[in-house]
Amino acid sequence: LFTSCKDDDENPPSVADLAVSNANLSILVDALQRADLITTLNGDGPFTVLAPTNDAFTALLNTLGATSLNDIPVDQLRAILLNHVISGSVRSGDLATGYVTTLATGPNNSPISLYVEKTSGVKFNNTATVTTADVIGSNGVVHIIDKVLTIPNVVNHALNNPDFSILVTALTRADLGVDYVSILSGTGPYTVFAPTNAAFAALLQELGASSLNDIPAATLNAVLQYHVVSGANVRSSQLTNGQQVTTFQGGKFTVNLTNGAKITDAKNRVSNIIAVDVQGSNGVVHAIDKVILP
Repeated sequence: LFTSCKDDDENPPSVADLAVSNANLSILVDALQRADLITTLNGDGPFTVLAPTNDAFTALLNTLGATSLNDIPVDQLRAILLNHVISGSVRSGDLATGYVTTLATGPNNSPISLYVEKTSGVKFNNTATVTTADVIGSNGVVHIIDKVLTIPNVVNHALNNPDFSILVTALTRADLGVDYVSILSGTGPYTVFAPTNAAFAALLQELGASSLNDIPAATLNAVLQYHVVSGANVRSSQLTNGQQVTTFQGGKFTVNLTNGAKITDAKNRVSNIIAVDVQGSNGVVHAIDKVILP
């Protein structure tokens, strides 16, 4: 007995062992076994594992219309599970509001992004709340969460970050005649230069408008489409000084990398790129601090 205790002290459980030892994570363990990820999470790491509870997996199965994990293709299941693993040992106190990347990948094997919200507790992608934080293992840390984090697309990224709420309102305005949510949820890939709420507020002031509803539908359509590049997943490392970018609207803007990444629009107005490489399953989002105009 004493020898066993000594061995346990010398060989603390891995993050995979921590999941196996928790009865409320049994479906997660079954999923990890089906996706052949147990060995990975027993490796050196370190790993940060966001561990959905059994109730979280049951809710996912209901959403997917599945009766068991066996109804989910292995490749899809593996991608979802990797979306719950962050490289490194990241404790809850180390997290800040913003983005982290996971071991799941999107176009060109780019790492998928998760949005972290620290306003009250810790929340991921505006859906999953950490219910138990900082369960420490030999090769990382486990945070237990109450929802399964499916792979976000560029639309989900806009929805998940409250600082893009005005952009979402613009994209879903009923009179535009264009279903942007369906289009940007498609295969893509798309590169979206996403104005923040402050950027839209500044635009309304610039135009002397009180709300988005004061902007004619044709104008708003042109502006929104000017922020999208279709058919390309353009990461920040692929931007070059003086680069001319052709947009979904048909117009072009110019990238300037002197003293920080900037965009000069067709009206010679300059916007700063303030957050880059928010990767989704069908494209990438870069946040900008001014609405660009065709």
